[in-house]
Amino acid sequence: MNGSDVICETLIASGVEVCFANPGTSELHLVAGMERRADLRCVLGLFEGVVTGAADGYGRMTDKPAATLLHLGPGLGNGLANLHNARRARTPIVNIVGDHATHHLPFNAPLTSDIESLARPMSNWYGRIGSVHDIASSVSDACRAARSLPGVATLVVPAEVTWGDADPVQPPSLTRFADSPPPPDREKEQRAVALLRSDRKTALFLGGRALRQETLALASEIARKTGASLLAPFANARMARGAGRPAVPRVAYATDLAVAQLGQFDAIVMIGAERPVAFFAHPGMPSRLLRDDCEVIELCEPGGDVAAAIEGLAEYFASARLVLDEPPPARRRDQPHLPLGPLTNEALAELIARLLPDNAIVCDEALSSVTQLFSKSYDAAPHDWLQITGGSIGIGIPLATGAAIACSDRKVITLQADGSGMYTLQGLWTQAHENLDAITIVLANRKYALLIDEMRRMGVKPPEHQTRGSFDLTDPILDWVSLAKGMGVEAARASTAEEFIKVFVGALKRRGPFLIEAVLS
Repeated sequence: MNGSDVICETLIASGVEVCFANPGTSELHLVAGMERRADLRCVLGLFEGVVTGAADGYGRMTDKPAATLLHLGPGLGNGLANLHNARRARTPIVNIVGDHATHHLPFNAPLTSDIESLARPMSNWYGRIGSVHDIASSVSDACRAARSLPGVATLVVPAEVTWGDADPVQPPSLTRFADSPPPPDREKEQRAVALLRSDRKTALFLGGRALRQETLALASEIARKTGASLLAPFANARMARGAGRPAVPRVAYATDLAVAQLGQFDAIVMIGAERPVAFFAHPGMPSRLLRDDCEVIELCEPGGDVAAAIEGLAEYFASARLVLDEPPPARRRDQPHLPLGPLTNEALAELIARLLPDNAIVCDEALSSVTQLFSKSYDAAPHDWLQITGGSIGIGIPLATGAAIACSDRKVITLQADGSGMYTLQGLWTQAHENLDAITIVLANRKYALLIDEMRRMGVKPPEHQTRGSFDLTDPILDWVSLAKGMGVEAARASTAEEFIKVFVGALKRRGPFLIEAVLS
């Protein structure tokens, strides 16, 4: 048994079932080891940003880590942007990064780099296998750390470790890092209860797993019994939405709108979320979004036991009658006439919300396009909503790829801005290669519209030709139908609402990857 076999055995014993890979020479023994295993699925990505983004999507939907296989420091570097998003989403991931053989490092070969310095900012845990005798313990440590923190764990594997003879695998202990979250703070709990019983305008600010179906339903019941509002951060890893589920608004992206939205609250009870701050600094605008006199109770920190926190809070109101008898939205089954004519942002949002199938997974990197879709889809079919969490664009297609691997029985629909889609369009090839049931809707406004909006917010007024040169995507126009077909994905273009309805309904009826280029008016 060589080191690669031990790595694979330990990953499998630790509950890792999928590895998203873009390997190189230093990892070839590992590739061979994985291909010998039927119980470790290896998924090839043509770019490391696809690999890390797919691992993020998989982890968000399964709550267990996938592995990645990356080639030395440059390979890890190519995947860092989506590891940043995964870290912000608190997604469990085990990065396996190959390195030169230890005896080769002093010669400063071309790919030699400081892997640790690259990995540390995006990793909750970092390790390096020292010898063939440390393989099983190091790999199981990485898997435990990814699960229990939860977050990104990065393990560097020198090449000689993979080809050398190694000790047989012992069943790993999965408890070393599995410290139970601290119990709810009773003093904070009592303060939160007092606020909810007072006449002060209060919101439950929910993040992380507090936005899953079961915990969200319980939080909604508390809000309905106390008159409190429900709120979520602008960026969330995963959110249960749609008919029969609580309609939870997000904090607005634009700072001025967010300040006005949050300014109505006298108090906020934080459950699994961080205090809201502005996405960027803007001249004359605050960084903190809450009022200075707003009382904040951090009942449960991000990554804590949100279920216990919400259940504990709910016990105080178990016998209370509903104050606001406003049940979650029911699905619109009468299906009034669908919008026809020009394919505007508003029309496209309405069409997607009405036509969304049951139990879909929506991966949102629409950015400035279809901003109305979130509010229009409160009464859509029940679905999970995944979105960009760290602001590092290029996650939409990879995120959907990982979600489709995780949930092969569910339709995955990506809302993809055209500019950011070009960062990781190689993910379409993986969708075709794995025959994933994923629909990508490219919202083609043919410009970096978000940056144009940001220039306005910043008070910058460049000459018209500079705006076109920096943010315009029309010279030449990106041909997404051809790009998709070049990756092996069937595709079609829609320029009107009627065309979009026909193409989208047709794509929903078939299985396998499909791309729709929605040309916005």
